[in-house]
Amino acid sequence: MATSTPDQALRVAPSILSADFGTLAEAVDLVTPATDWLHVDVMDGHFVPNLSLGPPVVSSLRKHTDLFFDTHLMLTDPARYLEPFRNAGADGCTVHVEVGHTAELIAQMRDLGLRVGLAANPDTPFEAVAPFLDQIDLLVCMTVFPGFGGQSFIADVLPKVVEVRRAATEAGLSLDVEVDGGIDADTVVEAAHAGANVFVAGSAVFGRSHPLAAAEEILRAAVDSLAGDPS
Repeated sequence: MATSTPDQALRVAPSILSADFGTLAEAVDLVTPATDWLHVDVMDGHFVPNLSLGPPVVSSLRKHTDLFFDTHLMLTDPARYLEPFRNAGADGCTVHVEVGHTAELIAQMRDLGLRVGLAANPDTPFEAVAPFLDQIDLLVCMTVFPGFGGQSFIADVLPKVVEVRRAATEAGLSLDVEVDGGIDADTVVEAAHAGANVFVAGSAVFGRSHPLAAAEEILRAAVDSLAGDPS
């Protein structure tokens, strides 16, 4: 489960993109003792060069778990799908700042009762998301270019994570800062020190022979790395 800290809760959000879709419910059950969030990657083959899943999969999975569905919409036109994913059981949706119409999408998510997330690709500057920090619940800093699992962590994104956390703290915002891509028990330490508190891990969890132990190891690495940090 999430670990309480003086700021935001630290949590691992396992990404089902790396799970075996033939036994998806069982895969989710395996990691549930380590988390209260599940990361659901939705890709349209247009905004990113891959296809993944749609509302029917979310609806089916919703029947098997009470985990928070952190639904990442890597879509060119997310406005069309926010309500279908909400109806399917998504708790929160994240849209990309790069698709534009950000204020309208945030308002739509609020109207639907969704927890509001905004994502930025590795090469998207802090300035693109800064105007929206006080309007959202979650800011996702992509630490890989979205589209495929198993990519290497891009450490050059960490200064942006620092900027986001600093801005949120200075403004008194209760903002979750999530990193997504290349997260494992080593890179999570860097991400946590930069100010992230939600860590999406796909292949580093579901690609291991013992997914629960892997998820617990990642969370423990984050917690332990901050335990003696005076900052």
